[in-house]
Amino acid sequence: MDIVAEIDAWGRETPERIAHQSGARCLSYGELLARSDTLAAWLKREGDGDSSPVAVRGHKEPEMLIAFLGAVKAGRPYVPIDVAIPEQRAERIIATSGAKIVLTPDRVAEITADAQPAPERNWKAADAFYILFTSGSTGEPKGVVITHANLAAFITWMRAEQRFGTGPETFLNQAPFSFDLSVMDLYLSLVTGGTLFSIGKEEVASLKRLYEALGRSGVSTWVSTPSFAQMCLIERTFAQPMLPSLRRFLFCGETLAPETASQLIERFPEAEVWNTYGPTEATVATTSVRVDRALLDAWSPLPVGYAMPGTRVLIHDENGRPMPSGERGEIVIAGPNVSPGYLGRPDLTGRVFSELDGTVAYRTGDWGRERDGLIFFEGRMDSQVKVNGYRIELGDLEANLRALPEIADAVVLPVEKAGRIESLAACVVLAVAKTGSDFEMSTRLKSRLSERLPAYMLPRKFVFLEAFPMTANGKADRRKLAELLS
Repeated sequence: MDIVAEIDAWGRETPERIAHQSGARCLSYGELLARSDTLAAWLKREGDGDSSPVAVRGHKEPEMLIAFLGAVKAGRPYVPIDVAIPEQRAERIIATSGAKIVLTPDRVAEITADAQPAPERNWKAADAFYILFTSGSTGEPKGVVITHANLAAFITWMRAEQRFGTGPETFLNQAPFSFDLSVMDLYLSLVTGGTLFSIGKEEVASLKRLYEALGRSGVSTWVSTPSFAQMCLIERTFAQPMLPSLRRFLFCGETLAPETASQLIERFPEAEVWNTYGPTEATVATTSVRVDRALLDAWSPLPVGYAMPGTRVLIHDENGRPMPSGERGEIVIAGPNVSPGYLGRPDLTGRVFSELDGTVAYRTGDWGRERDGLIFFEGRMDSQVKVNGYRIELGDLEANLRALPEIADAVVLPVEKAGRIESLAACVVLAVAKTGSDFEMSTRLKSRLSERLPAYMLPRKFVFLEAFPMTANGKADRRKLAELLS
């Protein structure tokens, strides 16, 4: 599959069709084709055969898409860096990536003012398409290399499973381009001739502006984190009449709570709800399942689904041996969507990447188990804390909190005193109206939770919120929640 060729074809066949809308700005497929060709020609001249990555720093401007495709057409991977990323970290990412050119929207607009033909492309399936930087355990960002073949495997699977219509669809772009969830909406939209509708930081900062933007979006495919949808559900008018064209929700990036899925099914009877799972190292997602009433009745917490065709999702013990069905272990992914490793980090790559029966395999560091062919995600293996001598996995406690009918979402945080974790606090969004005082509600929730968990795992404190503060990636902002406890 030649991803860029498929996108370019829309520029020739339907040049006036809108490829991207961000605020008041629109980019047509014809403009995307011509301007990315021009940028590729400029990069070829500037680089004189250089294949180093191209850093692209901006937010959700149309020039970001032009820069991505222009870099790839020039035979160079791109490194997306959102403006929300602090300057110091952005500089570290640029230095670590080896990028010699940093493109901003203004710079792209200047370079592409005069049209030029694209250079001849000569890429291989194993060449890098993009490089996304994620947090490293040492505090240094690590670059995940995603190849043409990796991205093609992901797109081919999603297109076949979701059966996108022959007419142009509109895809919601909630996540910044530096977060791999955005790859799902960006490239599924472009290869199918759809319109990418970007929600900018201005809309996210104002719920009124957000709902107004959604109401005029015409979105048919919703791609976001579950937290973002849960935030939208606070508004009672967030329902099918607001988005009459909506056909499907595609969730990835964090745990989808059964209560969130249930509310979406109720409010959007014409739309399907899909739960997916996958780390950045496996090209966005590698499992999926449609969440309907039958699945909600059968499982809580929800499964993350079945493995994509051609990819294996395995559950291994600490020695790399397969675990029996129903037993918990580490999730290992092997298949064509798995990254070849981290940029310039053979040491780190060797620790978590390996070869399994001729394919690349990645140890995710996630707990999981398999039941009836379904994969269940059960939190990070490194999210353990020790309280009064007991080891507690925060993801385990959060999953049990979400399983209570009174709770729509939950984040558990350690409470430290004098450098020692003294207790746990649960920040929760209720699925029901709070009755009585905070103390009385906390007491009831602790009582319900004690039926599921030992006493040492129970949070000492509950903080009740109408919604969680969000990071730029659309996840619950744990740092800001921790500030509420101080």
